[in-house]
Amino acid sequence: MKIKPLLLLGGVVVLSFNNGYAFTTKSTTENLNVISVLNEKLTEDNIVQLTRITGTVKDKAGLPIPGVSISVKNTKVGVLTDNNGKYIIDAEVGSILVFSFTGFKSQEIRIENDTSIDVNLEEMSTELGTVLVVGYSTKKQSEISGSVSVVTGEKLRDVTSNELSSLLQGKAPGVVVSTASGSPTSGSNIIIRGAGSINASTDPLIVVDGNIGGNYNPTDVETITILKDAAATGLYGSRAANGVIIVTTKTGKAGVTKVDFNSSMGYSEASTGNFKLMNTAQLYDYQSKFYTGLTPERLNNDTDWWNLAFRTGMVNSHTASASGGSENTKFYVSGNYYKEEGTLINNDKTGYNFRTNISQKLSEKFNLSVLLNGIFTKDNYNASGALYDAYVNLPFDPAFNGDLTPVDSRYGTWYGRDRDNFMHTLQYNTSKAKSLNVSADINLDYKIIKNLTFSTYNRGKLVNYRSDSFSDKRSKDGATNNGSASASTSYTNTFLTSNRLRYSNTFGKHNLAVLAVGEIEYGYAESLGANVKNLPAGRDAFSTATDIVTNPTSGNDTYQFSKYLGQADYNYDNRYFAVASYVTEYSSRFGSNNPSGNFYQLGASWIISNEAFFKNVKPVTSLKLRASYGTTGNAYGIGYYAALGLYSISSGASYAGLPGAAPSQKANPDLTWEKSKAANIGLDITLFKRIELSIDAYHKQAASLLFFRPLPATTGYNGVYENVGNVRNRGVEFNLTTKNFVKAFKWETNFNMAFNRNKVLEVNQGRNEVSNGARQPIAVGHDMDEWFMPVWSGVNPDNGAPLWENRVKDADGKEFLSYTSNYNAASRVYTGKSSAPKFTGGLSNNFEYKNFSLSTFFNFVYGNYVYNESRFLFDSDGLYESYNQMQLASGWNRWEKPGDLVTHPKPVHGRADNANALSTRFLEDGSYIRLRNVTLGYNLPTSWLTKAKINKARIFISGDNIWTLTKFSGTDPEVELRTGESYIKYPISRKLLFGLNVSL
Repeated sequence: MKIKPLLLLGGVVVLSFNNGYAFTTKSTTENLNVISVLNEKLTEDNIVQLTRITGTVKDKAGLPIPGVSISVKNTKVGVLTDNNGKYIIDAEVGSILVFSFTGFKSQEIRIENDTSIDVNLEEMSTELGTVLVVGYSTKKQSEISGSVSVVTGEKLRDVTSNELSSLLQGKAPGVVVSTASGSPTSGSNIIIRGAGSINASTDPLIVVDGNIGGNYNPTDVETITILKDAAATGLYGSRAANGVIIVTTKTGKAGVTKVDFNSSMGYSEASTGNFKLMNTAQLYDYQSKFYTGLTPERLNNDTDWWNLAFRTGMVNSHTASASGGSENTKFYVSGNYYKEEGTLINNDKTGYNFRTNISQKLSEKFNLSVLLNGIFTKDNYNASGALYDAYVNLPFDPAFNGDLTPVDSRYGTWYGRDRDNFMHTLQYNTSKAKSLNVSADINLDYKIIKNLTFSTYNRGKLVNYRSDSFSDKRSKDGATNNGSASASTSYTNTFLTSNRLRYSNTFGKHNLAVLAVGEIEYGYAESLGANVKNLPAGRDAFSTATDIVTNPTSGNDTYQFSKYLGQADYNYDNRYFAVASYVTEYSSRFGSNNPSGNFYQLGASWIISNEAFFKNVKPVTSLKLRASYGTTGNAYGIGYYAALGLYSISSGASYAGLPGAAPSQKANPDLTWEKSKAANIGLDITLFKRIELSIDAYHKQAASLLFFRPLPATTGYNGVYENVGNVRNRGVEFNLTTKNFVKAFKWETNFNMAFNRNKVLEVNQGRNEVSNGARQPIAVGHDMDEWFMPVWSGVNPDNGAPLWENRVKDADGKEFLSYTSNYNAASRVYTGKSSAPKFTGGLSNNFEYKNFSLSTFFNFVYGNYVYNESRFLFDSDGLYESYNQMQLASGWNRWEKPGDLVTHPKPVHGRADNANALSTRFLEDGSYIRLRNVTLGYNLPTSWLTKAKINKARIFISGDNIWTLTKFSGTDPEVELRTGESYIKYPISRKLLFGLNVSL
């Protein structure tokens, strides 16, 4: 190693080694003697003058970036920018400085006669060079042959929620999110590329930081990667029939420690949509047309039960995090507090989250990562029946006495059918839950030789949950048992170890990566429940009870999954790519004859734009074709012992005072995995570096569907789990991103849309339907979610009676259509209408100008039909005079005289013609488009922040669920799409929030 002394002023010598290392030393005789001994002689030829370069590195918004790496190319000389994005480096004239930072494009600048170099780094685009987390590794997007969507943490958190599923709504094509309730304590449902199961789960597999399962908080999410086809889900193929969502949490980066604080506060109000209830005058006028029992005293009160049940709720979210480290040690630590009051009184959610991610380079061969996450949640549920009463209670009944104390509806005059005043119950009854969810990961990577790495990823997770409810003896609910209380606790733990051997190498233009994995997951669960009565007023302690409502219950369960898999990735010259994987997995949930499932996946892609013949096609920046085929499986949503014969403890089976058990589930040793075959073809194209389009077409066919088939009572069993049927999903989806303006004024648009069609192909044992007579029977030749019921034909204009279709066939089998007012004579038919939408999607626009930013996000659902079952109660045409009624929606009218062409029959008191019974009358178009979020932000000028040593500060105002366009007559068209029903729904809320983001 030869030393090159670089003589500087001030008595300092910079020693430059020929391998690129450099350091400074005082110009003492002793040091120069050392140099002389090592190099024998110093000459003018090896004396080089260094130049000191200073500058600032900023992002496209002009804000400084701390922790940027600045290095002299082909040497190991380098520095990092400080908190203000500033740097100082000494380098030789003519050398090249390399500026690099994660998430930004690297820049190279040659040093001429400069002493100051300022740089603005550009953020990484979503082109083929982007690195994505997929399967058990990371890959460049160019290397992926499957269908993958990515949502960054920033795009995820425009909407305010503590549930990832809610945040994903409308963000990725083919990912349909729906919720049955607007309560902050309830979650949402996710379906990827259509439902492909009957009784088993349709939820996607969740993978957090490389392992199946795990904990996370949305505030800690770096990216969400959604794997949709067989090639993409390959390594999880045994449990990936419903797609895979990979959650990657934030990690620290080498450089100056970064401290972030994000806070938002605001309020929410219930959305009533197109739904309105009658007030006293309207209801009195309506009932006077058919009810002779009205008395003028009813007009003395005009209680708005809806306004009493709902309130303005407060929303708070505060997150503090610190990240940073060195080249060897990196860390990320965060804490989050989230509190959302439901718009329904006495309903709220409080969450506390803590996460720490630490990675340590132990040596050149060993890397260690430790990830810890804890979530503590407290939920309060409304225990007074306020939601139900808000819909059906009569405005004739008062909520309060003259002294403003709540009326006890059990006594005195009360016109409502249920005699229930939730304001009275609210004083006494409670319902709440709390949970602690902790997961810990210990991951070790060992580089055996240059191209061979062994990794072991290990996770332990535990969940403690407890729920409590109390019905005071002074309340209506508590009077039956003279005061009652119930409690249930559960504890679960899972342990997973995943051991991976990866080989990768390059042979000229050939690139090969081979992965082998052995994995085992073990789970244990236990539960305990009790229900007591005869409690003193105001005392919910079990020790004060003198009797039980039901015998205490308890149980414990275990399960196990074990998996072996292999995958080979190959590409030639960054043009042709191929991937193949094979997975075999065992599950304790299945029968002794078929506990294992074998699955395979194949994928290929071609980057046409990397071909020599394509280089002159200037408008096309990149062009890629993808194709895949493979099998995936499903084991979720069934009991731990679905294949076994089970007994249940039953009081009816007791003998001589001793407990007994009765058969409940018939054994099926042949029960096995659901299996899905999927094919996908896709195209990715980028035009003019500003238009990015991805299109996918898929065919997915699920077989051996898991289903719990009820058995006749004469068999002695409730039912048996079987593999039944075959369901097909076909669809097309696309994602389009355009950079409309890119200069001082920036405008970017993202538009995604997905079309899906579902069809039942087969049901076993010679049957045509899975559930005979059900609203959605799941029948061969029909959409899995198609509605089956009488068809409403409107109102007879002559007498105001309801009409339904009656389809009859003559002796030759020819069908004739007639109409009947006899509900029992109406034909039950497949309506051709489904609870599954024909297409879904989202549209976002992001604008930036100087320090201002504006974003808008719409999501939409089209073509699904919702059964508005609650209209059975409050659109009953006179059947329920003791329930409040809804005001007729726009375009609706009621029959009054012969000849009227109307939507609603003549109201009849206590009617017996089933006008409000199950039929397409209450089957409504559930299509909607919703302005999901609007956010206006302002980045405070750097000049304001420098003195306070603040790198970035942003203030913003945000609104959620601001506007919805729909024909649906209820409070909200959004329902759980699999069931497709809306009944006494807790409506979604509109939110207005103010926030602050600060980086130190």
